[in-house]
Amino acid sequence: MMSESMLYDTLRQGLWAAVIASAPILTVALVVGLAVGLFQALTSVQEMTLTFVPKLAAILGVFWLCMGFMTKTLVTFFTASIVPLIAGH
Repeated sequence: MMSESMLYDTLRQGLWAAVIASAPILTVALVVGLAVGLFQALTSVQEMTLTFVPKLAAILGVFWLCMGFMTKTLVTFFTASIVPLIAGH
């Protein structure tokens, strides 16, 4: 039987793994969004697709580059935290 502290610890580890896995994508989305917003403010260009397309391209590129890191992070969490709970250790 899982105690309350084990449940909270597992949830904390899962949330931290999710933060670590999503950090590269969220960071690039923030930086590209700020750069495009600054460009729009400086040039007075208010095109909606100008914010969407570069951000989408940057997110896809970073996702492709960091896919191995994200998979490794989630697999490490699963094998270190979830599998022992399932096995009962």
